[in-house]
Amino acid sequence: MRPIAVDLFAGAGGMTLGFEQAGFDVLAAVELDPIHCAIHEFNFPFWSILCAGVQNISGEEIRKRSQIKNREIDVVFGGSPCQGFSMIGKRALDDPRNSLVFHFLRLILELQPKYFVFENVPGLTVGEHKKFLSEVIEEFQKKGYQVEANYRVLNATNYGVPEDRARLFILGCRQGFNLPKYPQPLTQPKTSKKSKYIVNNLSLPATPTVWDAIGDLPEVENYSQLIDRDWVIAEYGKPSDYSSQLRGFLLIENDYSYQRSFNYSYLTSSTRTKHSSQSRQRFQQTEPGKSEPVSHFYKLAIDGVCNTLRAGTPSNRGAFTSPRPIHPITPRCITVREAARLHSYPDWFRFHITKWHGFRQIGNSVPPFLAKAVATEIIRTLEIIPVKPQQIQQLGDDSLLQLNMSQAAAKFGVSAHIIEPRIRRYQNKVSNI
Repeated sequence: MRPIAVDLFAGAGGMTLGFEQAGFDVLAAVELDPIHCAIHEFNFPFWSILCAGVQNISGEEIRKRSQIKNREIDVVFGGSPCQGFSMIGKRALDDPRNSLVFHFLRLILELQPKYFVFENVPGLTVGEHKKFLSEVIEEFQKKGYQVEANYRVLNATNYGVPEDRARLFILGCRQGFNLPKYPQPLTQPKTSKKSKYIVNNLSLPATPTVWDAIGDLPEVENYSQLIDRDWVIAEYGKPSDYSSQLRGFLLIENDYSYQRSFNYSYLTSSTRTKHSSQSRQRFQQTEPGKSEPVSHFYKLAIDGVCNTLRAGTPSNRGAFTSPRPIHPITPRCITVREAARLHSYPDWFRFHITKWHGFRQIGNSVPPFLAKAVATEIIRTLEIIPVKPQQIQQLGDDSLLQLNMSQAAAKFGVSAHIIEPRIRRYQNKVSNI
């Protein structure tokens, strides 16, 4: 039987997928945003997505509303949104603006998993925010959990992901269990000094490049259908080893996820963006690896890695779109599918049909390959030999990819204002670390 996991702050499911690939059954995922919940249900219809804020749900409810029931949970993981961490007052954990982390701690104590993984932004490890981090670790230790005090910031480029994305991971376990190790780097970017990433006296293989990730994808501007929709039957180019894995042609190393039923002749999540002729000219003139001076969009270099893909702001903070990278060859911004490839999502994984939601779902998520590396160490510490499931799982109904906020909220039985509506006058600055 596969070990059991719970995902808090699940989003569209990047960490869910990474832990599934490592061999876990992520039987319950908790997410506040109904649109993210719909995407999560599409990609993981055989598990439970609970549409709720962590502050409004209990460990008992998570058990009852999923297949977990009374079974022991092996790991709970998640990363609370980072905007607005406050250091005001004597004790950071008492500040209501830090309540999401407090409730993460509460749910760990209620669910009593063997292990937990807390993921967040590297900014928590510097300056005044280190005080907050120390309080979180101290609180876990008071409540019967060992915590790896030498916490680590891991970069996705060292785990086979062609994107420069650094994330903090804090690992803990119940008393009586052994703390897991942090994963050793698996790859190194071509620009890295080799001496920095030597494992067992062997130089590491190169991290896949931007072109390894997206070079085989059909050029969307050749398909007029993609002006009005996000999918088309298309002709792909020759894949790299990396893209062959994401297309399902090659097995991902140590991948113990469920196979999905998917027609790989489809190109999905690829709605075109209409650019002005002036924008296209500026994009064309921008050197690869540099930012276009007017939009400040970064132009990808074929033999480099992608800059950090960001989510933009949610509706209650203006619904601004984060700058999207410029394609290295065609003078246009990359598509959601191209961003997904750069983030290590397989091609069967679908996102909301609107570009704003799709990029937000990718930018808010941990790259699956990075999550898988961390999860693999927990599997190893559990002394479990993971097994690849034989059954092929169906994806959810396509209608889940198209819901607006009101429709998604109605589906999950929550208020359409569970995510605060857009605030047009920006009254208070919020710290974004």
